Order: sequence, then structure tokens, then C-alpha cells
Amino acid sequence: MKSVLAAAAAAAALLAAGSASAQDTSVSYNIGVVSDYVFRGYSQTSEDPAIQGGVDATVGSFYVGAWASNVDFGDGTDAEVDLYGGYRTEVEGFAVDFGVVGYAYVDAPNAADYGYIEFKAAASRAFGPATVGVAAYFSPDFFGLDEEATYAEANVAFTPADKWTVSGAFGKQWLDVNDDYSTWNVGVGYAFTDNVVLDVRYHDTDVDSTLSEGRIVGGLKFLF
Repeated sequence: MKSVLAAAAAAAALLAAGSASAQDTSVSYNIGVVSDYVFRGYSQTSEDPAIQGGVDATVGSFYVGAWASNVDFGDGTDAEVDLYGGYRTEVEGFAVDFGVVGYAYVDAPNAADYGYIEFKAAASRAFGPATVGVAAYFSPDFFGLDEEATYAEANVAFTPADKWTVSGAFGKQWLDVNDDYSTWNVGVGYAFTDNVVLDVRYHDTDVDSTLSEGRIVGGLKFLF
């Protein structure tokens, strides 16, 4: 049921985007590979590599997109498919983003209750070569056993030289069934070209488990 609602939410965003001028439309694609798919500090692939890809469309200030990755939860679930949409604007020098994300899982067991929706609010601002941002996500019916859940994050990115980017983030996940936890990451990105980007990143949490312990993840992404 939540997977259906996720698709409906993204479709609603697409309809809203359609009201903008067609001449402001742009479409981009991406595909990549990572040594481990880590989401908010937890491996989604049992510490194995993942192939990922997505498509994004922007119509004026509105955007919609879809993204997918293989996953491995040890129960037959094969892939995660995300559908999202939202609105971006600028307020007093801050880039502001309001959106909704739907997460669906292919071949997940019926009783798993994995699919969910999150509502997003984010803001960022550039200070010379650095960009500082904050974001918050809220789900009324989260992944698995958890119902209401909130995730908040502060992040920063710095461009010390042409083609290089250093970035990091600290986040807190609040859950109503499982324990709350903190997660953080820091990494370095290098753009070989405008279309080929390498990222090497360290992820960690304050949870003592195999899937959430500190790890270095490498990823290569191709942009079109």
C-alpha cells in the first residue's frame, strides 16, 4: 500500500510541474557503481557493490525524478526504486527545496512493510568556495516496524581546487520503535570531466552492528 502511495505522490508532483512553461524543461540522466550502497549509515547491500541509476526532469522551479539501486536485505528483496518531486526556489540568498520522496522495494516480502514516503525541507547557502546546508525529512509511516520517523542533517561542501570537492554531513535519525541514532560521513570527490565523477567517502554511526560500522565507500558516477 505504501508503495502505491509513493508512486501517487511523485505523480502529483509531476502534474504540478506540468503547469510550468515547456521551454524551461531540462532532463538529465545518471548511472554509477558503488562499492557499498550506504543509506544514513547503514549498508543496504550487505556490504556488497551496487549499480545505480536515475533520471531527473526540471520544469521551471519544479522537479521530478526516479532512481534505482540493487539492495540485499537477506529476504529476497532485489531493488529499491525511488520516485520524487518537489519545488526549488531562492529566499534571501538561500537555495530552498521542498519535496516528497517515495521509496518502493522490488520483490519485498508482503509482511515486510518496507515502502514509505518522506516529506523533505532543505536549505543551503554558498559562502565563496563553500556551501553549507541543512535538511529535514519526515515520514508518517517509515520503513519496517517504525511508524513516525524524522531525519535531520547538517552538511557542508568545499571546493579547494578545480575538479576537487571535499564534503561531509552529520545526521540524526529519530524512530518510534527502534532506537534513535546518529550518522556522519566525510569524503572527497574528483571530476575527471563534467560527466564523470569519482567519490571516496567514509561513513559511520553510533550503532554497534555489522551493517552500520565505519566503512570507506568508493563510487563512480556518469552524468548525461
